[in-house]
Amino acid sequence: MKTALYASAAVIALAAFGTNAAFAQSRDTIQIAGSSTVLPFSSIVAEEFGAIFPEFNTPVVGSGGTGGGFSQFCQGVGDNTIDIANASRPMRDGEREACNNAGVNDIREIQFGFDGIVFASSANGGDFALTPAHVFKAIAAKVPVDGELVDNPYTSWDQIDPSLPAQPIVLAIPGSNHGTREVFQERVVTPGAEASDLPENLSAEEKSAVETTFRQDVVVEIAGDYTETLARLTADPNTVGVFGLSFYDQNRDILKVATVDGIIPSLETVAAGEYPVSRPLYFYVKGEHIGTVPGLVEFTEYFLSEAMSGNGGILEAAGLIPQPAEVTAEVLSAFQQ
Repeated sequence: MKTALYASAAVIALAAFGTNAAFAQSRDTIQIAGSSTVLPFSSIVAEEFGAIFPEFNTPVVGSGGTGGGFSQFCQGVGDNTIDIANASRPMRDGEREACNNAGVNDIREIQFGFDGIVFASSANGGDFALTPAHVFKAIAAKVPVDGELVDNPYTSWDQIDPSLPAQPIVLAIPGSNHGTREVFQERVVTPGAEASDLPENLSAEEKSAVETTFRQDVVVEIAGDYTETLARLTADPNTVGVFGLSFYDQNRDILKVATVDGIIPSLETVAAGEYPVSRPLYFYVKGEHIGTVPGLVEFTEYFLSEAMSGNGGILEAAGLIPQPAEVTAEVLSAFQQ
């Protein structure tokens, strides 16, 4: 599987879409864009769907990040707008409002499973046993030292904690267009700041600035997908990259994963709720396109089938952590109603 998933025939870069007020059935292929985490799963389903349902064309799947997918999804209703947005976080209120303002009101949220966010480095490098505080102290532009905020002085991981490798700090993190970035912030950086004894006299605005302002010297923000992050690690073996667990699983022969709070990320530890950095995965269907773009209902139902996203299904073999069957049944029922 590995990174070849990202180059499958169903994964085609999407052109920019405009708006079309008069929407008739002039397009017969489902168009999908969004999260790079959901991309390989959606691509697998699209290929299988095209093979099993020959009466429908194979859906076209593109990336662009969760935010980029929502931006395209919310451009309006019509032949030149996408049908499905893949997402590694829920749609925000502002994004939903933008959709509504453009005439997209029937927005059907589909949660289909879980993924973990992992820190991985070169398989030939040192072993990382990280905590959120370690990550915050490596990434933040300002950190507390002797009760005062100072410019980040750390240049190697062992300066933060002697148990960490004596390796230069280089971090490749998702850009702000990715849903992974929001989860990384909420589940790692913010708790790390809270555990790092920030000065008590900081205002809420000052505290937020400390948590969200990152170093420019050792932090690289990746706007592309995980293959770009992997390329950074290949070019500089000192890099520690942020990946989805499923992508790491497909590349574990060249990557070494870090523990977080002593827990090794795996399908089992995420499913059990033990690994602290995990999140549900989604796609959003434009209800206004149902009945006009052929196959939208069938594609959604097939995506949620036990054989595809359930326990022992095709997507689990590709790294998806299945959600309980009763949750999937509720999601499917809400979609159909």
